[in-house]
Amino acid sequence: MRVTFVVGLLLIQFAPAIEAQSRPHFHHLAATPETVAWGYYSATAKPVLRVQSGDTVEVETLITNSPQGLERAGLPPNEVQQSLRDITAKVTDKGPGGHILTGPIYIEGAEPGDVLEVRILGISFPIAYAYNGCSGFLPENCGQPRHTQVIPLDTARMIATVDSTIQIPMHPFFGSIGDAPPPDSGRVSSNPPSIHAGNMDNRSLTVGTTLYIPVHVAGALLEIGDGHAAQGDGEVDQTAIETSLTGRLQVIVRKDLHFTWPRAETPTDLMTMGMDRELTQATRIAVQQMVDLLGEQLGLPRDKAYALASVAADLKIAELVDGNMCVYMTIPKKIAGQTFKPGGKSGAGT
Repeated sequence: MRVTFVVGLLLIQFAPAIEAQSRPHFHHLAATPETVAWGYYSATAKPVLRVQSGDTVEVETLITNSPQGLERAGLPPNEVQQSLRDITAKVTDKGPGGHILTGPIYIEGAEPGDVLEVRILGISFPIAYAYNGCSGFLPENCGQPRHTQVIPLDTARMIATVDSTIQIPMHPFFGSIGDAPPPDSGRVSSNPPSIHAGNMDNRSLTVGTTLYIPVHVAGALLEIGDGHAAQGDGEVDQTAIETSLTGRLQVIVRKDLHFTWPRAETPTDLMTMGMDRELTQATRIAVQQMVDLLGEQLGLPRDKAYALASVAADLKIAELVDGNMCVYMTIPKKIAGQTFKPGGKSGAGT
């Protein structure tokens, strides 16, 4: 693994081994009124960019707030990104969710039943501020009127300063990375995560990690947004340290993998996830996916895989606040294997 920090641009890069390919291409996708999907994932969304499997895309994403909301919170008007002003003024096809997502990106060769591998190679900060609002799991703690705090970001020291004095180490990631849901789902809100991944708010999915998303439509139709400078597991007040981010992602179509729920891989762990309106059911899915994973990876019968999940895997809540809750479970690669084995056919986990 190679990790670099470039002060100024603050591009955090991860350089994993890449399969031999025929000269993959690099693309830049700006966030403009013509290249965003405001608040939804859909199998019928029109692609704004087409790429080949193996290509790398640098994607601009925007903060999950409006110019007016940021200014009311105290941000000087000249610090609001012009791209956010343009999109807020010109995009009228919105909802049902609230996130400005960049995309969709069509990946050539992706077909239903495949898995889209998304390698998170780099993240940079185009702005030096963020915000945190108040709602979420226990909104009675917010008080009235509800307060939105603008948070300065020191992108050289990787520190966010909350409430003027409290310093939070920054670990940037995208709260929402997802592809199109199955066509019969219709237009799905960007708020709840599900089998298409989406708004997982999983803080482990930072630079150096890889997300694996089941493909439900031709081209996958990848969308990215909801940048976070940092977040605690749970995201209990419904917002993290919310900011604009630019990501560098490599997308690879995997014909050899077959998952029904998103999975992920960090430098040290393999990860399963479950999402549902009920926390117990989301947990059930994540645990069953881990049992299935260990059966696939190690050839274990179900009872042995279940026992291994109990003694060696960690269960955590990514977020509690977006309609569907997201639970994830991790197990060290030194136990389960260095990557996902081809041919896995995990079940629904219900």
